[in-house]
Amino acid sequence: MTETVVSSARREVVIGFERPFVIIGERINPTGRKVLAEEMAADDFSRVEADARIQVQAGAHMLDVNAGIPLADEPALLARAVKLVQSVTDVPLSIDSSIVAALEAGLEVYEGKALVNSVTGEEERLESVLPLVKKHGAAVVAISNDETGISENPDVRFAVARKIVERAADHGIPHADIVVDPLVMPIGAINHAGRQVMHILRRLREELEVNSTCGASNISFGLPNRNGINSTFLSMAITAGMTSAITNPMHGDIVQTCLAADVMMGQDRDCRRWIARYREPPVPGSEGERGRRTSGRRRRRG
Repeated sequence: MTETVVSSARREVVIGFERPFVIIGERINPTGRKVLAEEMAADDFSRVEADARIQVQAGAHMLDVNAGIPLADEPALLARAVKLVQSVTDVPLSIDSSIVAALEAGLEVYEGKALVNSVTGEEERLESVLPLVKKHGAAVVAISNDETGISENPDVRFAVARKIVERAADHGIPHADIVVDPLVMPIGAINHAGRQVMHILRRLREELEVNSTCGASNISFGLPNRNGINSTFLSMAITAGMTSAITNPMHGDIVQTCLAADVMMGQDRDCRRWIARYREPPVPGSEGERGRRTSGRRRRRG
């Protein structure tokens, strides 16, 4: 099955159908975060550093890094953010911008194989982003919209994804380096948005054989108890074939849902990751604790 390999200077992450689900931390993004935007614009990256560390500690396997601040020098800000995050964590990064010059600036300083976020089916975007992806040997998120916008017909969105995969091949980019975002729409506004995504995900897996991702929180926009909706959505999406998502690992129920889905899909061998995270340590004085100590003494005598 298709595997998308991304890396930092010291760690490799593989996105794939038979691999554990990949959580991409979303918090290093000033959009909708006024304080973070003001700090980054003022050359204060302390919150970026803190967010990088805490997301990895919470369970993120990768981090999305965005520096989109109106009227700011986004290429310079993104390059600085990428360098800083790579200096404090060893996870691979998704370099996120709608500005090609910013993507290029981020890729120039990146150590490893990045995930570029993103390219669309628009001609101008295809011809500006794909050569950049090829030049730097990166992987890329393919967002399934084009000049006509975002279609409510999932088969149209699938056709856009196919177009991007084919155009990437023309640039020498293998389909394994394409991670498709099927575009998750708010289910509070479009009642069948969930079914749309599941339909596309199955086709992406079975027909295009490409990995997938999304902005998971989009599904719950405007609804109460968003984490409940997001968790259920991710569990269903993983079953349908989604292999990664940009989400907030600070919400423990999100991480737990993804780990549990890996167990149920057989993607957590012998439940090792689940056990490592959730097994309670033996209570002092209990049989388990005494057994552990006795075992340790026997080993020492040997």
